Parts: sequence; structure tokens; C-alpha cells
Amino acid sequence: MPESFSHDDRFGRLTALLAEWQPLWQPMPFQHRRLPWVEAFPALADTLQALDDAACARLQAEPFADSPLAEWLPVTELAALVALPELPADGTCLPPAWADHMGGRKWRQVSAFVPRLAALPETSLIEWCAGKGHLARVLARHLDREVTGLEWQATLCRDGQALAERQGARVRLAQQDVLAADAARWLAPDTQVAALHACGDLHRRLIELAVEQGSAITLAPCCYHRTADAHYRPLSQRGRELAAAHGVSLTRDDLAMAVQETVTAPRHVRRHRERANAWRLGFDALQRQVRGHDAYLPVPSLAYGRMPENFAGFCRWAAERKGLTLPADVDWHVFEQEGHRRQAEVLRLELVRHLFRRPLEVWLALDRQQRLEEADFRVELGTFCDRELTPRNLLLRAWRE
Repeated sequence: MPESFSHDDRFGRLTALLAEWQPLWQPMPFQHRRLPWVEAFPALADTLQALDDAACARLQAEPFADSPLAEWLPVTELAALVALPELPADGTCLPPAWADHMGGRKWRQVSAFVPRLAALPETSLIEWCAGKGHLARVLARHLDREVTGLEWQATLCRDGQALAERQGARVRLAQQDVLAADAARWLAPDTQVAALHACGDLHRRLIELAVEQGSAITLAPCCYHRTADAHYRPLSQRGRELAAAHGVSLTRDDLAMAVQETVTAPRHVRRHRERANAWRLGFDALQRQVRGHDAYLPVPSLAYGRMPENFAGFCRWAAERKGLTLPADVDWHVFEQEGHRRQAEVLRLELVRHLFRRPLEVWLALDRQQRLEEADFRVELGTFCDRELTPRNLLLRAWRE
């Protein structure tokens, strides 16, 4: 595959590779004590299990760099296919004072996004899913124009409006459910919509309304799995044709894989997640024994800070949620240690999925690009910041000429 190729070629080749290797990247090691593909690729599994912690962490962060998986999997080609250009900015350096009432990472994302908006003259500017209107305030001050923010939560609208008035930003926050039928009233051929990390159905709705109304959009999509559909139906005709031709079928869990990279998570959050995953795997081993059924049993998630104090407490909580009665003589230490052993195993086997995580995300973005191009939009697809700032760094700019 050459280093430079059309988006259609990229879309087609990614579809073919995702389809070819779907039996390896689709099964979730967390749910399988023995993955279905291990018998066909025993040397790959052995190589992964032999990785030390440092090598495992490196490949989690940089799955295409000097990867031992290249002996079995198309690492080099996948790396070329996901190498999208950084979209040009207008060269503006935004005043740090505008970061007031914004988290540091959010501010850096906004300050990378705004200079790449490519604002069109004489358009009405809208922020989609505005929250407190952080992006809208910066846009209004940067462009010296009025910006309307659409947000469905009344409390966020009130708080954001107060911030805008305090800062002298020409922002109007309007309470609006963007999934409702009347959301179309905000879009027209002379509107330009900005959306920084709009999730799932929220950004799909934006794309469909933009196609219908002719509005320009600047969109950084996120959380493709936050959708009402259990199975993914490509937005574009080209995407549906490619998926049908190659047999690509994606579930909501598959879409979640595309956004699982967490290089921005604080260390204490990562430690909490690691402990929670080890406890879940330990409970998984316990529930299989108690039920006499060697199958994964999904357990609800617990918000950060609500985890029980110890492994035994977690297992009792999980058993209650699943209607299980645990024996009185459980050796908690044995099952907790099994959870940690399984976690180390899962982390290594997950490296196969990590290799296809960004290709799937780029494929989903290409599907959105194709949908807009099929509706006679001119579309640019690239990145707006380094992945260390946010792994969700893809940006679509689209307008009708």
C-alpha cells in the first residue's frame, strides 16, 4: 500500500483488513478463558504471553511501533492506513486567560480545535451539544461573532449563560434535545456547526441534519458505541456496499473498541481500573465454579469511588446483582490471585485488539466522510491535535460549495 492514497482506497482496504482479521480482533479476551483463535495461532498467543510488563505497556501505547505481532498480522499496512494528515490551523494562539472555568486538558483541546474551524464568512455559528458552552465562548471571542450553543440540560444552559455574560462573550445557550424532531430548525445553508467530541447518535444526528439542511460542520466524533442500535449500519452507501461485500458486521461492543484507548487517564484512575478489572476476573472465575457453567456472566459497572473496599465485598455485591448465592467457605485469596493472573493474561491478548482499534476508528470516520461526500459536500478528514492530548483527535470539516 503506498503512503499516499485516496480516502476511497483507504476505506476499501481498511474494510478488507478488518473483515479478514475479524476472527482475531472481535472476541474479547476478558470474556474468554481460551480465545477461539488461539488454536489457529498458537505461536502468536505464546509470543504475547511471553511479553514482560514494560513491553506490554509499550505496545498498548504504540501498537504499530516495532511490534512482534508483525510476524502474523499486517502491522505495517495498518500503520500506513491510519496515518492521516494534521489539518492546517489559522495560526492563532488563543489567550490563556480564556481558559477560565475550563479544565486544563479541555482548554488545550478547545485551543487546538478552534484554529482549525475554518469559519466561513457570513454564517451563523452553532455549538452542538454545548454543555456549559466552553467551546462557544472561545469561538465567540476568537471570531468576534455571536455563537448559539445547543444543550438539552437546563442547568448547564443557565450556568453556561452566566459564564458567557461574566466574560462578555456573545453566546446564547438554548435548551434543545438535538435528537428531537425540532432540532432541525437550528440548521440552514447559512449555518456552521461545531461539535467537539459529540458522542454516537448525537453526531450521527448532526451529520444527517447537515445533509438535509446544507449546513457546514466541523466535527470531532467520539464514543461511536453510544447508539440506540445494537448493530452498526454504515451511514454511507459506499460503507454499506463495502461491509456487505466483505462481510463486516459490527456490534455495539465492537464500536466501543474503537474508543478504548486511554492515554489521557490519570495514574490513580488507571490503578483503580486495573484493580476493578482484576476483581471482575476473579469474580468471573468464582461464578463459573458456583454456577457450574463455564461461561462469562456480565456484571454492571460501578462508578469511580463506589467500589467495595475489598475483593470479598465486590464479589458479594456482584453476586447479589446477578442473583447468585455464594458458598460460605470461599477462599477469597485464591480467587483474587486468579483475577490478577487472568488480568495479566488478558492485557497481553488484548494487544491484538489494540492493533485494530485505530483502524476501526478511522474506518468509522471514513464512513462519515463518505456520507457527506455522497450528499455533495466537500470534506476534509485529518487530526487536530496529538493523541497524547486526546486519542479522539480525528476531525471532519465539511461544507457545500
